[in-house]
Amino acid sequence: MIKKLICYAGFAVLIAMNSNVSAEDDVSKSITATLQETKWTLLWSDDFTEKELDDSKWRLCKRGKSDWQNTMSDDPRLLKIKDGVLHLRGIINEKNEGTASYLTAGVTSKGKFAFKYGKGEIRARFKSAQGAWPALWMLGAEKGWPANGEIDLMEHLNFDCKVYQTVHSEYTIKIDKTNAPKKGSTAKIKRDDWNTYGCEWDADKIVFTVNGKPTHTYPRISARGEKQWPFNQPFYFILSMQIGGKWVNNSGSTNPAHYPAGMEVDWVRVYSRKKSANKPDAGATNSSI
Repeated sequence: MIKKLICYAGFAVLIAMNSNVSAEDDVSKSITATLQETKWTLLWSDDFTEKELDDSKWRLCKRGKSDWQNTMSDDPRLLKIKDGVLHLRGIINEKNEGTASYLTAGVTSKGKFAFKYGKGEIRARFKSAQGAWPALWMLGAEKGWPANGEIDLMEHLNFDCKVYQTVHSEYTIKIDKTNAPKKGSTAKIKRDDWNTYGCEWDADKIVFTVNGKPTHTYPRISARGEKQWPFNQPFYFILSMQIGGKWVNNSGSTNPAHYPAGMEVDWVRVYSRKKSANKPDAGATNSSI
């Protein structure tokens, strides 16, 4: 708490020193107030109350060459729903299935559900481990990556007490060399607790949130063209538990003694913005793509 200043001169100096901080605080408070005032209506959700994965909403992620999916497997030990919680596990590949040293599970709503604009939130927690890389993210349903855009609601590495929240696109990867506008940020979390990760997204900006509080804003800059803003199409979810990869192993090799590990998901919810008490925003869509 700032002590009461004795003289006017000292007060003026303090104002000058903190002018930039105050401006940043004002922006943050303004965004927070806007988010809190916005009225929402639930558009789509899964609280994982059934014993089996709802195949009208999700399908298993398939193994691929990319780091995020090169340990994916449909091994029944890797996915279960218990007490209203989806469990996605990562284990050592003791059966030598394929060439992967580890096996993991992930689910996607691709082809089942996608939405354009609104608020998406996911409540989750994870068991940290060296080499663990749980992620909650979204991909554009049109075109291929990176032209379709990517919105990372949460990525967690190893034993970090922070998460990464980022956008990717053809612009951020192939065109922009200055990271302007800033494509992402990190946010502190209570690592072993439940946290809610999300974003509030419209035609002009994406506001990332953790536990309902804004953490980073990525704006649309029309002068930089459509490649800077591919976020004008429906996006679908990916909830992935991954082990290993260049990024996560940058700070050390995966430690087999730390497994099994995994991620738990309590619920996934999507809301559309209300323009009035009875009329949801037409920009929100429930799409099967």
